Amino acid sequence: MNKLLLLEDDILFGETLTDLLEDSNFEVTHVTNGQDALDKTFSKKFDLYLLDINVPLIDGITLLKELRDANDNTPSIFLTSHKDKEVLKRSFLSGADDYMTKPFDSDELIFRINAILSRVTQRDVESTGLLTHDKTLKRILYDGKDLELSKKEYKLLLLLMQHINATVPKDLILEELWSSSDTVSDGALRVYINRIKNLLPQMNIENVRGIGYKLVS
Repeated sequence: MNKLLLLEDDILFGETLTDLLEDSNFEVTHVTNGQDALDKTFSKKFDLYLLDINVPLIDGITLLKELRDANDNTPSIFLTSHKDKEVLKRSFLSGADDYMTKPFDSDELIFRINAILSRVTQRDVESTGLLTHDKTLKRILYDGKDLELSKKEYKLLLLLMQHINATVPKDLILEELWSSSDTVSDGALRVYINRIKNLLPQMNIENVRGIGYKLVS
């Protein structure tokens, strides 16, 4: 089931749209302001973003530009009442894949969503045993199931996958996951390691004492 993030500040319209999308077999997370939308992208991986433009806190165009600047390439459609060509131009420059003007035909929206999702199925993936890294959508699947990873968990697991059966030095992990200005304890790193271990019951992450960690295939 494809996961959609819907940013729509009109609660009634958002609920109506959510019902429509769920009836079409999509899993929908509905938020009403740009900050909540941004927060959701940190805690969950989505297959497509549906974004209104005039929303509180962070407008849809600014939000998408921030996501693209952070290398988030999740396909996106703007759903807006704007008809101004300058807004349309800014929308596509921010990284949008499509744009629909309200009011729109619900069947057409489903057609466009499915068309975009069908294109991204031809994406760059790399497998390591039971793990598959979707490079396009920046997500990792375990035994065919999408892992719900935070950004640090994603970076950590990807680093271990890239060095499968080899020890990844702790210093390298800390450098990848935290900025140089952060103060990080060994306990904080162990929390992330244990979280990854719990997500991979049929795989093993070894603690190479005094050196780092190793993902064993």
